[in-house]
Amino acid sequence: MNKLNIAMAALCSAGMLASCSKNQGSQQTTFQAPSVEIQDGRVSPEVLAAFARVGGPQVSPDGKTVIFTVAYESIESNSSNSEIFRMNIDGTECKQLTETPTSESSLQWITDGSRFAYLGTDPETKKPQVFSAKADGSDARKLTSVEAGVICFKISPDGTKIVYASPIDAENHNAKLFEGLDQTTGRVVDDLMYKHWDEWVTDYPHPFVGDIDPVNGVTNAIDIMEGEPYECPMKPFGGADAFAWSPDSKSLVYVSRKLKGKDYAFSTDSNIYLYELESKKTTNLTEDIPGYDTNPAFSPDGTKLAWLSMATPKYESDKKRLMVLDMASRQRRDLTENWDYWPEDFSWRKDGKSIVFNGYYQGTEPVFSIDLDSCKVQTLAEGLWDYSSLQPVGNDTVVGVRHNMQTPDEIVLASGGEVKQITDFNKELLAKLNMGEVKKVMVPTTDGKEMLTWVILPPNFDPNKKYPALLYCQGGPQSAVSQFWSYRWNFMIMAANDYVVIAPNRRGLPGFGTEWNRQISGDYGGQNMKDYLAAVDYMKQTAPYIDADHIGAVGASYGGFSVYWLAGHHEGRFAALVAHAGIFNLEAQYLETEEMWFADFDLGGPFWEEGNATAQRTFATSPHKAITKWTAPILVTVGELDYRILASQGMMAFNAAKMRGLEAEMLVFPDENHWILKPQNAVLWQRVFFNFLDKYLKPEAKQEEK
Repeated sequence: MNKLNIAMAALCSAGMLASCSKNQGSQQTTFQAPSVEIQDGRVSPEVLAAFARVGGPQVSPDGKTVIFTVAYESIESNSSNSEIFRMNIDGTECKQLTETPTSESSLQWITDGSRFAYLGTDPETKKPQVFSAKADGSDARKLTSVEAGVICFKISPDGTKIVYASPIDAENHNAKLFEGLDQTTGRVVDDLMYKHWDEWVTDYPHPFVGDIDPVNGVTNAIDIMEGEPYECPMKPFGGADAFAWSPDSKSLVYVSRKLKGKDYAFSTDSNIYLYELESKKTTNLTEDIPGYDTNPAFSPDGTKLAWLSMATPKYESDKKRLMVLDMASRQRRDLTENWDYWPEDFSWRKDGKSIVFNGYYQGTEPVFSIDLDSCKVQTLAEGLWDYSSLQPVGNDTVVGVRHNMQTPDEIVLASGGEVKQITDFNKELLAKLNMGEVKKVMVPTTDGKEMLTWVILPPNFDPNKKYPALLYCQGGPQSAVSQFWSYRWNFMIMAANDYVVIAPNRRGLPGFGTEWNRQISGDYGGQNMKDYLAAVDYMKQTAPYIDADHIGAVGASYGGFSVYWLAGHHEGRFAALVAHAGIFNLEAQYLETEEMWFADFDLGGPFWEEGNATAQRTFATSPHKAITKWTAPILVTVGELDYRILASQGMMAFNAAKMRGLEAEMLVFPDENHWILKPQNAVLWQRVFFNFLDKYLKPEAKQEEK
């Protein structure tokens, strides 16, 4: 066995990166990639933690330079750190601009590009604040001193105004109840949506608008939603994409779902509001649209506003229509009305005549442009990649980020049909690794269609050998199985452990049209489960290298539901199962989850509506009702801060398996939510995951135990 112990150094395309001096804070730090031991070129949990995480590119106003962030995780300190870098638009002269004990993020150029702003941590209060620095990273200044900290921000085009989000108190209880009870931990709850994602709702973000001097700071900030008990940006994932300044800096638009309690919990009706600075007047621009309206952006001349809009109430995975509003006439158009796919994010071209966007298409996420007049869609960058974070440069070039199943994010430049990678932070590490091959297989489905399925082979693959296989079950339920790179559900680490991975784009996934995407709603135990079984059966029949007696099924969230459902219906196909944060009891999930619009729409309504055929059919397929048919060993993993799918769902599944006499294990993280985010927890999760699978899917491993 060949062992390599390498101390990686991050590389830019221009050459070796030198360490830079800090520009703020009181503690000198060294920012560098961690050392990692590699065995036989295989991806391991420690290797996954060692990759550089590149993102957030922002092109300077003159189009000549790019600032971006790079983050590294430290298993030893159980933390991560993100720093700011700058390079020329062609990738040359890459330099690190910050070196601080904490992370920087949310980069934005200010006016002429002589300075940029970002979120950093106040070394005294430890709260996130807005900072600015010169283009070379020098002269760092703290611009805000907001008591509760800043969540996100955007500076106006003229550089004189700022909108930022900061949390305000949401609790409004009878103070007399708490008199003399300074040590009580009780909470009084009188409405729904009392907790969200991984926190109790004790505050909500509000947008503040103030004057800004890029050197001397922010003054005269006012809450433009004062007295309104609503969120902006929307939790749990909303950020600066909730704001857009008009080019003349006299107005801005913001996104908010102005609902609370039960109304909030059962609605996706967010709206886009126009706020005029001089009059302080607020106008709802999307009042008649009942679904999500998000991601507003003004055209370069300010005459139009574009945003992403969903037409269907409660359906959070509906088609994202690219809408454009004429600000003078208030007439709007759906640019993608005749295109059966949709954008995930978009940016205006500099001339305002077209829009660039990324969107899922047939198992990948290419870059497209759409003409405002003709609505014609053109492909700008494609291949076996997923693209994101697009920044148009002029009218013929786009800077963005891309990744695929074999490669983490790097920044690229797309122009004239050609794509050039302009960062190489992971080049040295990737050169030491032997990645699995990714194949596209078209699988016939039970209803006469074809399903794109990704098949990932182990390194040094030998077609004459037999390999155990893993069926990957996607979450969402409507999240793409595209060319994604994941730091947990990573196909390369599965392949490195000598598993063939079967990853179907089953019913309910975007990138294959609206009908394919929507079919899953109200049919949780239906066609998409047949799609999974069809993929397994097809691979067993056509791939002699798969050990048909040693196939596992793995997945998280809806993928975890899928594993629990398959546990009672697989008819001997699977020898081991792994479910993370999965739904075990649909009736409990309907009542336990926080964003109740999702369960209400996708499950077809409440289980007590006896005359509701869709709901009754859905709840009849709940995994817990087939527990007597469970036969395969199962690993359950959960996070106790998960309020989307409570940890009790996994605990019920584990308890039921043990009561039924099955071999079962459970991994519980008290400090994790729906995801496993802390570096040491992530490593432990991977170790437990493969230790369990090897025990049941690799006969030689069982033999070694004896």
